[in-house]
Amino acid sequence: MSGAYRADLPKSPPDFRILRGKTNEFMIRIYEATEPSDLLAEAFARLLPQLSERMTAPGREAVARIVASPATRQLVAAAEDGRIVGLLSVALYDVPSGRKAWIEDVVVDAAARGRGIGEALVREALALACREGVARMMLTSNATRRAAHRLYERMGFVRYETDCFRLDL
Repeated sequence: MSGAYRADLPKSPPDFRILRGKTNEFMIRIYEATEPSDLLAEAFARLLPQLSERMTAPGREAVARIVASPATRQLVAAAEDGRIVGLLSVALYDVPSGRKAWIEDVVVDAAARGRGIGEALVREALALACREGVARMMLTSNATRRAAHRLYERMGFVRYETDCFRLDL
C-alpha cells in the first residue's frame, strides 16, 4: 500500500471489527470521515454507481462540503488495507415533531457483500443517532434492493404507510 493511501486514513481510527462472512472472516473498521481525501473521493466514484447507474460521484468541492456539513455524517467501512468497501450517509435534523435522522446512500462494494458490512454501517449509524438524541431514524430503499430490505427489517426497521414524493430541481 502506498504512503499516500495510508495518509488518507483517519489519524486515530477505531479498532478493526471481525465480521464473519459466508465463507471467511473479514476485518473492517467503521469511522466517520471528517476531512475530504482522495481516498474518499475515489470511494464515491467507485461505489455510488453500484448503488444506482444514474448516480455520479461528487466532485472534490462537494466531498469537502459533505464532510464539513454539521447536518450530515459520512460513515465509511474500510478493509484492513485501507480500501473503502462501504459508505453510509446520515442526515440529522430538528423539526417541531422531534430530532430525527435519515439514512442515505448505503452502498457496499459488490466484491465485499455478504460479509455484514452493511449491517455494521447501519448499526454505527444507529449508535451515532442515539448519541445525538435522535428520536426516529428513517430511510428509503429502492424496491429492487430485496437483500437490503431484509437487512433493515431484521434490524427492526418497519415499513410505514406513507408515500414518498420527489421533485428534481
